Amino acid sequence: MSFRREAHVPKGGPDGGDGGHGGNVILVADAQKSSLIDYRFKHHFKAERGIHGKGSKMHGARGEDLILRVPVGTQVREYDEATKETGELIADLSHDGESVIVSEGGMGGRGNIHFVTSTRRAPAFAELGEPAQEGWVQLEMKLLADAALVGMPSVGKSSLIARMSAARPKIADYPFTTLTPNLGVATSGDDSFVLADVPGLIEGAHAGKGLGHEFLRHIERSALIVHVIDATGGFEGRDPVEDYETITSELALYADELADRPRIIVLNKSDAISEDDERISRLQERVRQDSIKAAGGNEFEESPIDPKLYLVSAVTGSGIEQLKAAISTKVKQLRAEAAANDQDASEFDKVWEHKRKKRDEAFSVTEEEPGAWRVSGRQVERMVVQTDWDNEEAVGFLQHRMRRLGVDDALADAGAKGGDEVRICEVAFTYESPDGEEDIYAELDI
Repeated sequence: MSFRREAHVPKGGPDGGDGGHGGNVILVADAQKSSLIDYRFKHHFKAERGIHGKGSKMHGARGEDLILRVPVGTQVREYDEATKETGELIADLSHDGESVIVSEGGMGGRGNIHFVTSTRRAPAFAELGEPAQEGWVQLEMKLLADAALVGMPSVGKSSLIARMSAARPKIADYPFTTLTPNLGVATSGDDSFVLADVPGLIEGAHAGKGLGHEFLRHIERSALIVHVIDATGGFEGRDPVEDYETITSELALYADELADRPRIIVLNKSDAISEDDERISRLQERVRQDSIKAAGGNEFEESPIDPKLYLVSAVTGSGIEQLKAAISTKVKQLRAEAAANDQDASEFDKVWEHKRKKRDEAFSVTEEEPGAWRVSGRQVERMVVQTDWDNEEAVGFLQHRMRRLGVDDALADAGAKGGDEVRICEVAFTYESPDGEEDIYAELDI
């Protein structure tokens, strides 16, 4: 709060500068980052605070933003440290350079030059700065693969990725050999694609049975699902059609959109059975019927399910090149579609900013006890925090802002009566609403 004082300049007027806003905490996707190890042991990060404003309309400097770099493929969610519960998705940083503001810096207080009106020519008050915003977010990195190999345990997924790429996963003849996802880069002609070997799924995986939830989430990021089935039925002598139905059902139960995800069906270990084996014809017919169903009942329409059943052998290499070519072609098509529908890199930030603004403007009125009301909401609370309680003009200005925001009407609608206590943050007021007069807040206790 400042007034111009200069020789030979009578009635210089207010000239108090604004305080600088605090810096934002911003997450940025960086293709050079490969893990979230930087945030494994250090959990607390803080941006710079703003600088105080001064007289002569000198505004304080804004605090410098804090940039936190995360790997491409990181999902950011709200997190409640007290309840350990995960909240709304803030951003899915799936492209290099995408960013999102996860914590806004506190707003700098406005100098008294902002409060001049036709009736208030010399405002003798200014706003206080807003305290920094604190909060927790959860970071989760999901695999970014063009295609994911899924199937029952021991169907040969690891053998396939080893045959198709330079990846060297652990391979053995017992179930659940693969306990962590493996990534490999495969090539077909001049094109390449990233292939993920996801640990085996079992019935009930969608509900977390086995390693279900631990790895089904990685499939969400893959544009194409390569469903691998054991032609021999494994040690248990399972039926390939039943295996196909089980995994298809688990994917749909885990997430509805996975049921419509493009997929290729692969029958591995085909060298161990004859070409005229009835298991091949039954599975082929089931895949064809599902493909027609996925195309809306028209077998001539394009379906997300490739109607062709690919017979391969990871041991002999039979059918591998044809499979790689099919995956490469489909991946290329999906990439083109994704590029055409690609969101603007800043869209997450805009969407989240819009949600945050709407949430900040909202407020609620609840009766904590008979005759005592609690008004909650970030914008309302910010007004109270930024008020200088030693200045009567500042308190009067707060009353005016509360009326304009609709707090008075909301209290009246909730049933507040004259003499009731109104609580906002750590401040309590007496509410008066005489008929025919404006609602008045009188400071009661701080």
